[in-house]
Amino acid sequence: MRFVDPRWRQAARALLLVGVAAPIFALAAVLIAAFSYAGFDHARQYLSELGGQSAAYPWIFNYGVLIAGVMTGVAGLGFGLAVVILTRSPLSAFIVGLLFVLAGLGLVMSSLYPWPDPRHMAINMGLGIQLAPVFLLFALRQSLELTRLKRFLLVVFVFMAVLTVLTKHLVFPGTVNDFNVGYWERAFAIVLVGWVGVAAHLMRRALPR
Repeated sequence: MRFVDPRWRQAARALLLVGVAAPIFALAAVLIAAFSYAGFDHARQYLSELGGQSAAYPWIFNYGVLIAGVMTGVAGLGFGLAVVILTRSPLSAFIVGLLFVLAGLGLVMSSLYPWPDPRHMAINMGLGIQLAPVFLLFALRQSLELTRLKRFLLVVFVFMAVLTVLTKHLVFPGTVNDFNVGYWERAFAIVLVGWVGVAAHLMRRALPR
């Protein structure tokens, strides 16, 4: 690795720490919002309904999503900077960072327009983050020191691909239905959001202090 200004490494580590914290914060917000919603049916109801009109304290979920969205965008800057430091691949860094920023923007917009406002569907912008592991793998393809991270990214991408084809009814139609859609959504959300924290942690460790 060629010389890199220590301040850039410190900045990347700090930004990636936000990426580690973002999924934890999002999970805490969802759990508190669900606990505050008497009678919430995890099997049949979507997470977005925690911020809807029927929720007792919709602001818990909406503010949680808003803050998590900002943290996601910040984490994207950390991922992009780390990719540049580790691989000298500015294009891959830009694409990875952009996917995170768009995902964060989608979360922020969805929190400003709670369910069932049609504009709430801006949250789907966050689905583009599924491609981030692919671009990270491409950027790190020549690195021999990040085997654990690359294996994790590959497994995560496969999991997200499987969940996508199942929840979109592209295979095994009927597996996801009105009686269990909530469980599937939560499984997808855990993988979609959780991988960010793990990947951010592994990339922080890969950056020399």
